[in-house]
Parts: sequence; C-alpha cells; structure tokens
Amino acid sequence: MGCNALMNRKMVLLEKFSNHGTIVWIELNLLRAIFTGSVKLKSVALLGGENDSHPKSMKLFKNIPNMDLDQTCKQPDQVFELPQTYTDVLQIPTKTARFSSVHHLSIFFPDNYGAETTKVYYIGLKGDYKQAQRQEVLITNYELAANPADHKNKLYDTSSHMIS
Repeated sequence: MGCNALMNRKMVLLEKFSNHGTIVWIELNLLRAIFTGSVKLKSVALLGGENDSHPKSMKLFKNIPNMDLDQTCKQPDQVFELPQTYTDVLQIPTKTARFSSVHHLSIFFPDNYGAETTKVYYIGLKGDYKQAQRQEVLITNYELAANPADHKNKLYDTSSHMIS
C-alpha cells in the first residue's frame, strides 16, 4: 500500500498510558511517543482488535521529533509482521542495539487484515529509562594575553635590583 492510500484508513485507540513522557496520536495510523529522558527499548506489547481489524504490520521509527505521515515512506528502524490471530497481548522484542538511546518513538500501522478501521486496544513499551542529565551552559571568557590597560598595578616594573 502506498503512502497516499493511507489517508483513507482510520485508527481507533481505546487505551493508552505513559509514565515517563507523552503519547499522542498524530494522524490516522501514526502514534508518537516523546520521552523526558533516554529509553533503551526492549519490547513492544500490543493488543489489536478482533477479526480483521487488528494491525497486519508495525513500523518503528526512532528519534524523529516531528514525524508525520509523509515521513512514513522512509526506511523504518524496524518492521514487524504481526500474526492474524492472537487473543492475548503480543510481546514483540525489538533490536535493543538499534533502540538503545530513544528520545522520540513513532509507531506506524500501515495496514490491517481487511477491515475498514484498524483497532489497537493496548500498546505497552518495555525498556530501561534513564533520566536526562541537563546541565546549564557555562559561558566563560579567557584571556590569551594580558591587556596592560585592564590592571591597576603596573605589569612591568622598570626598576632593577642588583644581586651581589
């Protein structure tokens, strides 16, 4: 399915949550998670809708801050083909080396198994969270050579001393 054909699909989210950031449905089949720190993503838990309304595939994109549907044609960081029949929460392991320092995560569901609406009842993200270390920027000026006009005392003493 091409990127332009995705505009006709609908997405219904029935449950969402987040402890260390914000999760927002941006457009149709695109979910964007913004974390307040760095996350090492280990797996994604997913519970799709019944019959043909659950997602057929899922694409993960990391660290694209303002992702929209136009950018979903890019190469994703990881693609998952989801099974058609499952009744419990599906635990999907990610490539942890690729998702070791995630600040923005976009989850895209390009298609389902034939229904008009794609349904996702639950999305869970499992991994390690590390609080961002934010330090103030220190602006300092250093003199490479002293400017004699800046000093009260004379820098150069013209008197000399004899050593015997």
